[in-house]
Amino acid sequence: MKDTGSKAMTARQSHRTFPPETLRSSLSHLLMARESGVLTALAMLVFAGSFVAPGLWAPQNMLNVGQQVAQIGIMAVGMTFVIITAQIDLSVGSIYALAAVVTGLLLTQGSPAWVACLGGLAVGFCAGLVNGLTTVYLHIPSFIVTLGTLSAFRGLTLLLTNGSPISLDANQANVQTFSLLGQGLLFSVVPMEFAFLILTFIFGYVLLAWTKYGFYVYAVGGSAEAARLCGINVARVRLTSFVILGTLSAFSGILGLSFLNYVQGVTGQGLELVVISAVIIGGTALFGGSGTMLGTLIGVALIGVLQNILVLSGLSSFWQILVVGVVVILAVALDSYLRRRRKMKGP
Repeated sequence: MKDTGSKAMTARQSHRTFPPETLRSSLSHLLMARESGVLTALAMLVFAGSFVAPGLWAPQNMLNVGQQVAQIGIMAVGMTFVIITAQIDLSVGSIYALAAVVTGLLLTQGSPAWVACLGGLAVGFCAGLVNGLTTVYLHIPSFIVTLGTLSAFRGLTLLLTNGSPISLDANQANVQTFSLLGQGLLFSVVPMEFAFLILTFIFGYVLLAWTKYGFYVYAVGGSAEAARLCGINVARVRLTSFVILGTLSAFSGILGLSFLNYVQGVTGQGLELVVISAVIIGGTALFGGSGTMLGTLIGVALIGVLQNILVLSGLSSFWQILVVGVVVILAVALDSYLRRRRKMKGP
């Protein structure tokens, strides 16, 4: 009887101590997670933003933020694959514009919406293929290759438009159908662009975290030579990552055209810097080998929330550019600090 009472008391004590230990373990795991730095920065930003921008938490405003960052976020998914493989692509803004222009030209000529979209996606696929083939098989650094194609694709876009903007006629049946991609509402509430962003992130997450190709991406970025010795086709992995990015950049351009019904040759200039910033802020190592799709999503959210807070607070657009740059540096600095802490503590 005494033993039974002793066991019961021990069980009660264990029951009392288990939840706090579990909570501490969970908090420790969260703080040591790869995305903890940028997640902390996002939490601090949201907390501060609730004071300077009272309408920040309004459901409609949150949906607007999702719609505003959708095109950047979709490209960031593709850029995550490329950067993890220790490559870079500076031409995404030009691919964005070129795909939008080709899609717009097809629509103005009376092509069905689905044909025009396929044409735009084909442009992105081919552009990514050109970047990948040139980088992989001519052994030219991707920075140089995509710096060149940034200019080449932009020049081709200007040639196709002859420097003139393309405006879609909203009265055309094919344009009305096409406009639903960027202007439509899912369930009469959720912007279609935001829905496409979520679907793209799910695709990227599954591909990177749960498939053999995702494992190969990390292996190639960590050590291309080691991956080659293990039998991984390094060239194919890198080429595929460029093609994914090119296609997603084209998809973003198509959504941008669908939303505005307008495009010109200089559309998308500077987008590459914002996309790369979102991926790096999200914790993806610039020199490859590490990164997560969740981190990229948080990085995109941080940029979107920051821009929204600045708009709601009525700050001048010049100040907005300055503040965005400073916050990017601070977010990366915080993430680097937490990475060093993780290394010091060890596994």
